[in-house]
Amino acid sequence: MRIILVAFCLSALPALAAEVYTFDVLGPENVTLAAGPTLTGWGYTIQNQSSTDWLVTTGLSAGAFQHATPDLIFDFPDLAPGSTVTVSYDPVTQAGLYQILWDQNAPAGFVNSGTFTLTAQWWSGAPGSGGSFISSAPNAGQPYTATATITPEPATTTLIALPLLLFGVVGRLGARLTAARFCLGAAVNLLGAPSPANPEDITLKAVPDGAAYGGDRRRERGC
Repeated sequence: MRIILVAFCLSALPALAAEVYTFDVLGPENVTLAAGPTLTGWGYTIQNQSSTDWLVTTGLSAGAFQHATPDLIFDFPDLAPGSTVTVSYDPVTQAGLYQILWDQNAPAGFVNSGTFTLTAQWWSGAPGSGGSFISSAPNAGQPYTATATITPEPATTTLIALPLLLFGVVGRLGARLTAARFCLGAAVNLLGAPSPANPEDITLKAVPDGAAYGGDRRRERGC
């Protein structure tokens, strides 16, 4: 009796060993939205290595996240015997495994880490097409990490650029004022009037047509 039981168990080992699958995570990938927040997402690859049974995915857990909002985008595929499914992360079509939306106040360099755990079942055929449940498949896990990055907000960028802009405007106005004072002083000297101690006190007077030292000479001096 023992010999028969041992022989039965040994004959069942190859069948049990064949019912395996692999689960791999693609990423992470960081995507910065136009409004400022950053998304971090992952894709996946699942391979059903069974030659007879269907692999039906039933659940995915990721644990808790800090400074971010989690979003499960996994599509729970059913894999025929020997088939493989690969889905890259795409924030536009919401394809992939998982994504998180970082908070605006997330500390730069903060890291969320954990494990994606996939649960699945073995079926004799496709669910809904005559297949039936055989047994639960072993859980598969993959570690993940996600690091927060900071994108300057438009208001912050404006505050940084405004002083630089004002500095440039003031510099240009100062240069023009200096040139204007030089021209006024030159005009007074050409008209024979004494030069005031302070160029700001200069008052222009009308020059009659045809007077000596007219406007042409002032233009030669660049005024």
